Amino acid sequence: MKTYYNPDDLKKFGKIGEFQEELADKFFDYYGEVFKEGALTAREKSLIALAVSHAIQCPYCIDAYTKDTLEKGCAEDEMMEAVHVAGAIKGGATLVHGVQMMNKVNDLSM
Repeated sequence: MKTYYNPDDLKKFGKIGEFQEELADKFFDYYGEVFKEGALTAREKSLIALAVSHAIQCPYCIDAYTKDTLEKGCAEDEMMEAVHVAGAIKGGATLVHGVQMMNKVNDLSM
């Protein structure tokens, strides 16, 4: 199946620093720290990452965190529930911005 995104490119993510090593190193250090166990477990963080991946519509992240959540013992119903949470938040964020449109209509109608 041909896709716009090449699934093999996910494997190349670690090489993202080829054109800017210093910034990539800083990013990967930060990324590693974020996903360490803390107030949230690694499993919880993986579910959050899966949901965010869907909200920002990153196919690479969706693939990576689908695999990661399964490896961390998440069940399919938990994963889908996290995706629905992301969908509800994204939908609500879209709708609440309708207030801006209504304000503008009211301003222009006066």
